[in-house]
Amino acid sequence: MFLQIAVIVLMARIFGFIFASMGQPSVIGEMTAGIVLGPSVVGIWWPQLSKFLFAPASLGWMETLSNLGLVLYVFIVGLELDPSLLKNKAHTALIVSHASIVVPFFLGVTLAYFLFTGFAPEGITFLSFSLFMGIAMSLTAFPVLARIIQERKLTQSTLGTLALTCAAADDVTAWCLLGAVVSIIRAETIMTFLVTVMMSILYVLFMFYFVRPILRFLGERFATKENVSKGFIALLFVVLFLSAFATEAIGIHALFGAFLAGMMMPIQSDFRQLLISRIEDVSLVILLPLFFAINGLKTEIGLLNESYLWFICIMIILVAVAGKFGGSAAAARFTGQSWANSLALGVLMNTRGLVELVVLSIGYELGILTPTVFTMMVLMALVTTFMTRPMLWVIERYFPRVD
Repeated sequence: MFLQIAVIVLMARIFGFIFASMGQPSVIGEMTAGIVLGPSVVGIWWPQLSKFLFAPASLGWMETLSNLGLVLYVFIVGLELDPSLLKNKAHTALIVSHASIVVPFFLGVTLAYFLFTGFAPEGITFLSFSLFMGIAMSLTAFPVLARIIQERKLTQSTLGTLALTCAAADDVTAWCLLGAVVSIIRAETIMTFLVTVMMSILYVLFMFYFVRPILRFLGERFATKENVSKGFIALLFVVLFLSAFATEAIGIHALFGAFLAGMMMPIQSDFRQLLISRIEDVSLVILLPLFFAINGLKTEIGLLNESYLWFICIMIILVAVAGKFGGSAAAARFTGQSWANSLALGVLMNTRGLVELVVLSIGYELGILTPTVFTMMVLMALVTTFMTRPMLWVIERYFPRVD
């Protein structure tokens, strides 16, 4: 176990540094490190080493710790969302955020129609497969996008504010849709589904109108750097894990509960940053690379051993880009944004990153995605995230009036 953690964290740091030096988000390097450690690279070139490091009998604890890392990561995503962005959504942000979900969702469902017969697992209905493909195409990685905007000093610009607002609305809508889709897939009967929906609505209302006011009241007294105590931090973690447990028990997914818990936390921005900084070191540096490794072990690029499979993979990437980039850019242009800002916004909204991997792992766990389709979708997540920086550079070069 200790050797596995050391190797995984070291590889994640090395690849993160390499990609960061190329001007890419380090998370792309960490995602790539997971694939390299899996059967796609190490498994081919050093099979004995791969068998020694990642024997099947030793992967149970990695799954458990990686799930803990995911819960903490999604909790951070909820913490990083600025509620004021959602409250003060402008007309443009409302239209763009909806278009950036509806268009790729429709294209994903259409693509699922052509893939279902040859690529869906046995026993999975078309409704489950198509809805999940639609959700997978509709995602934007809010944390990665926020870091790109911050690094490019666009935070105070019209483009940066608009992109953050749209991505925040996207995140909330996409997680709610994901919860609904998972409940449909898990429900054995219509009655089970209706009960799950009702329980989910009651739980969300409970969190908003009971838990949030209590946490905000306590936050006014304890959520300052001077007064924050280990007891108060412990209480917040109890809320997080109980929320994750509750949504899992209801029949949606633990990650939805973690995301919701992050949104409910005390609103003081300084305190949220303090809480994020305390969690990030353990979650992002140690636990999350375990998730990348687990996903890397599931990703077998060698499965794409025929030309038509690579053609399907390229089609998935093109559909993903057309839906997210095309839908966002067209909607922004429709609302009166300049071509430069519209195209740049489309590029930013096309960033999928780690959030895509999280959702794909849910699909794989539920048996909706075969290893082949899972591999194609992972490659799509990598490509659409990797292309963000180069495309922004091209737009800024040929459309110099990007705000």
